[in-house]
Amino acid sequence: MKNFLAPFFLILSTSLLFSQPVQKHRVVILSDIEAEPDDIESFARLVLYSNVIDIKGMVATTSIWKKTSVAPESIRKVIRAYGKVQPNLLKHEAGFPEAEDLLAIVKQGLPVYGMLGVGDGKDSEGSDWIIKVLEEKDDRPLWVTAWGGVNTLAQALHKIQKTKSPAEAKRLVAKLRVYTISDQDDSGIWIRNSFPSLFYIVSPGDHYGSATWSAINSVIKGIDNEKISNPWIVQNIQQGHGPVGVEYPDVAWGMEGDTPSFLGLIPNGLNEPEHPEWGGWGGRYELYKPDIATLRQGSSGVPFEPETRPIWTDTKDNYTPYVPSLYGRTVRRDTVSFNNNKATLFRWRDDFQNDFAARMDWCTMSYEEANHPPTPVLEHADRLTVKSGEGFSLDAFSSTDPDGDNLSFLWFHYPEAGSHKKQIDISAENVHGVYVKAPVVDKEETLHFILKLSDKGSPVLTRYKRVIVTVVPK
Repeated sequence: MKNFLAPFFLILSTSLLFSQPVQKHRVVILSDIEAEPDDIESFARLVLYSNVIDIKGMVATTSIWKKTSVAPESIRKVIRAYGKVQPNLLKHEAGFPEAEDLLAIVKQGLPVYGMLGVGDGKDSEGSDWIIKVLEEKDDRPLWVTAWGGVNTLAQALHKIQKTKSPAEAKRLVAKLRVYTISDQDDSGIWIRNSFPSLFYIVSPGDHYGSATWSAINSVIKGIDNEKISNPWIVQNIQQGHGPVGVEYPDVAWGMEGDTPSFLGLIPNGLNEPEHPEWGGWGGRYELYKPDIATLRQGSSGVPFEPETRPIWTDTKDNYTPYVPSLYGRTVRRDTVSFNNNKATLFRWRDDFQNDFAARMDWCTMSYEEANHPPTPVLEHADRLTVKSGEGFSLDAFSSTDPDGDNLSFLWFHYPEAGSHKKQIDISAENVHGVYVKAPVVDKEETLHFILKLSDKGSPVLTRYKRVIVTVVPK
């Protein structure tokens, strides 16, 4: 009887998984691919999320590190590898596009550096493609993530400004969301100065070691860095996982420095791309005009200039990790804490590395062999209003796992994401239902509570629910 029912439950769980609507965020990638190996690494991860991110274009560009050539064929090589495993990926989740569809949206910018590629008569297939996608009848914002220089975007904006009415130009710019991996040419600061209303996330300048995004590959003292180690990459990504893993090169300067630009677009219950200040897999950012005196200059030659308007940029989390406990309650607060901008990203690193490893498994494994993420389900709305000093409950009793794995719950307050900055502790935070007492307030405050739901499969996979509680005075 057990063998007879197993296929039925597999079909049921798979159909339930497939039936869940996924809000896909549109994105165009700008990449100085072949300037170093990490762009190829990031493309290998990106294509495995192509069913939940709406990739609208992949443009080979230049940067300070690759000034006179572009390499679109290297993008195509990763896509062709993806094409060989796409049928197997569809056994695990729906929506993975055909490789031919992805190959059709590989474009290139001009093979010139920075502002030399911006101006009248300097259009490229890449810059024209950005405009074409922007003009589509689609209400969703268009994210442009820059892994190298941004002159292809700068040229698109220049042409929009020159050829569109002021009202149409304003409408198109308002649809753009930009996340750049620091500044890698001289057109980034030009864009920010010329289009002061443009939504722009950046750790400005070229001192990459202090940027939020660099936490993806930073070895952090006081935490376990095993999941960014070379042996982990070999075992979980490169070897024995099919053609995409074969294309994943060894780390040279830093593992996947460009990946944070799209991690926040993955629908996982935590990420809210329109709210960088809420935090997510790509880090947390706040909107302000940074003081150039507080920034460190690198040696690349990219302009180091004051910002003239607010940008979404680096901010800090005060983060104390939870660690396993051998006896009694299964988790406890660690004895080490962090208070810096990198903590806004590396606090999620084990989760998104495990998630990538699972998708690499999907390239070659059957559904039964592989692990799949759990589904958190709240017993209440994800927006609550309570009165000052009153108690309230948070509960995810109905959460499930498609593989039938045992589930671990972890509730915690994320003070930096809300207006009330004082930490609210939860006594037994590792159960499905918790009771919380609202702080006493004399004005309206917001609290962000995160449910981290993890299975016990291999690798351990995690999804989240964010509950925003508004506390009003009595």
